[in-house]
Amino acid sequence: MDRWIDFQLLDAGGGEKLEKWGHYILQRPDPQAIWYRPEWKTVDATYVRSPEGGGSWTQNHVPQSWLIRYPSLCGELRFNISLMGFKHTGLFPEQSTNWDFMQKLIAERKERNPAAPIRILNLFAYTGGATLACAAAGATEVVHVDASKRIIGIAKKNVADSKLTDKYIRFIAEDANRFVEREIRRGRVYDGIVLDPPAYGRGPNGELWQFETSIGSLIDNCVRLLSRQAIFLVLNSYTTGLTAGALQSIMNLSVKAKFGGITEGIELILPAKRRDIFLPCGCTGRWQPCN
Repeated sequence: MDRWIDFQLLDAGGGEKLEKWGHYILQRPDPQAIWYRPEWKTVDATYVRSPEGGGSWTQNHVPQSWLIRYPSLCGELRFNISLMGFKHTGLFPEQSTNWDFMQKLIAERKERNPAAPIRILNLFAYTGGATLACAAAGATEVVHVDASKRIIGIAKKNVADSKLTDKYIRFIAEDANRFVEREIRRGRVYDGIVLDPPAYGRGPNGELWQFETSIGSLIDNCVRLLSRQAIFLVLNSYTTGLTAGALQSIMNLSVKAKFGGITEGIELILPAKRRDIFLPCGCTGRWQPCN
């Protein structure tokens, strides 16, 4: 269910998408929008690609940052939005379906066993959508791991603006693989793990990440970190050509092979307001126990 208050996909086509973020309308490239589009007359900021690579924003009186709200199952979450490099805004709104999924499972566990601790690990955590969702749902501890100290700074602002500073959230600027390996050596376990890795990237010390060749060993290590009472594992992918079925297969061969349970692969989409179209936004694979 889409409960966004301050975000809408207005339209998409011609390799572009038109979105409303709070009071501001942004136009950004999107290679999945392969159908035609009409002329868009009202735009506050546009990301223009450069022939040499990269690109830049052209904008008209858009503030340096502004807040948008998401009415989650466990309270209102607030996010700082800004015009960032590589066409980003600091949030992937299609992930709200995963926030709902995790909040529901945390709430159900707390209802069955109010005294049981619930420890969550958020890898490639970015500006903290999943971190906020799990903390708001009542997780005992959320460990937020991202390679960028600057991005972690935005995540901390989101926590404060969402009035979640009383929650136990640990922010760690480190390569995800390295952190997971160290947690295994320490004997730590988590009751839920969410991963939102890029298709390609580098850690703070130049560690190379490529989804297709790196995800297998990381998922296997994450399974080693799951407690016997684990309630979810969520894996996202924005890698072009990788399907929901592929992510579900990864879930089946890793976490389901050890714990049993239920897996699913889902294509994430956003419906447009102005036309009868749906914009693909990557895929997610989920695992949860049977009970």
